[in-house]
Amino acid sequence: MMAGRIEDFQPEFIVIGAVKAATTWIQKQLQANPALFLPDVEPHYFSSEFARGPGYYQDLFSASLPGACLGEKSADYLAHLLAPARIASALPDARLIAQFRNPVDRAYSDYKMLYRRGTITGRPEEYLISPDNPQPRFLNDGRYAYHLSRWLDHFPEEQLLTFLYEDVKADPSGTIERVSRHIGVDPVYDAQQGSRRENDSSENFLPLPVRKVLAPVKSSVAPLRGMRWFEATRSLFARQISYPPLSPDLRRRLTDFYARDVEMLGAMIGRDLSRWLDAPRCSSAA
Repeated sequence: MMAGRIEDFQPEFIVIGAVKAATTWIQKQLQANPALFLPDVEPHYFSSEFARGPGYYQDLFSASLPGACLGEKSADYLAHLLAPARIASALPDARLIAQFRNPVDRAYSDYKMLYRRGTITGRPEEYLISPDNPQPRFLNDGRYAYHLSRWLDHFPEEQLLTFLYEDVKADPSGTIERVSRHIGVDPVYDAQQGSRRENDSSENFLPLPVRKVLAPVKSSVAPLRGMRWFEATRSLFARQISYPPLSPDLRRRLTDFYARDVEMLGAMIGRDLSRWLDAPRCSSAA
């Protein structure tokens, strides 16, 4: 596929986030549908990689078959300030898919992901009490109503499908059917993939120094995952990571932080999200 304008090949749908809300699971399920094509990597083109130009973006779709419905998943788009306007300008007819997770759980899951990567080493209290820290995304990315309103400034509601992390757990095949109908293709549900948890913090991981050494060859080794001899060798060294816990007090603080945004999101998408606010609330003096 020759490099050119995005309009010349028109990706038809985009999974925009949120980060740590089962977007990789959705991506894997959609990739099981032969009518669709999504790059394995997250392009991040309309967010952090925009300066690389449309040729970079188009090249990511070079392996697609003629007639395939093209799409992508970049979970950081939802919270990115410029992504809605950029996508509206380049792909005004794109079908958008957003999924939301309890923002407290999302923030802690995001914290754990960077903790196991070695990007951060401190306890949750250093990052989840205030956005004024080296990783403001932990808190800011969960302000779903604030971010969604920006998307709705650029796209009509009928182009945006929303669902919850809980929907994936309660009815995975039904969720895929809804997403597929929104895109405009017949649904294909991969039951084997449906039972897998992607990017799960409870998974066993190799020690961080080993992961850093192997990072340059990660993509080359990826096809070996699942092979019996490979997994047996990996299991000799992989262990669950012991994460600093999210204390009850910090959970209460986070619930307070998100309370108004959760109420606004529920009204925007027509869902009862009160269970996200079930944690005991902080007093005004706390």
